[in-house]
Amino acid sequence: MEVKAEARYIRISPQKARLVVNLIRGRKANDAIITLRSVNKRIAPAVEKVLHSAIANAQNLNEDVDVDNLIVSEAYVNEGPRQRRVRPAPMGRAYRYLRRTAHIIVKVAEKTAVSAERA
Repeated sequence: MEVKAEARYIRISPQKARLVVNLIRGRKANDAIITLRSVNKRIAPAVEKVLHSAIANAQNLNEDVDVDNLIVSEAYVNEGPRQRRVRPAPMGRAYRYLRRTAHIIVKVAEKTAVSAERA
């Protein structure tokens, strides 16, 4: 059983978010939370919130699930829409720049289920 949680339109570059998400992929859920609390990146609290949501979704879907056996089976970041903005430049000109957004997806599964799927 694999359960998903998703945060969409987060105002950060996907490249920066992937640095944090790559740290938790494949780890136990409790270890991933500890890792996210110790990482000194601005996106870490948002990723932790998505992970907590995935754990809560697993508990709501099946009350018999053991939270200690949950692992982060998949975690990835997709690019969201880009906001185009204009910055004033010298001599009446304007420079365009992009404000990027990201979609963060975290999936958790029970450890026994993951090992059975990959075998």
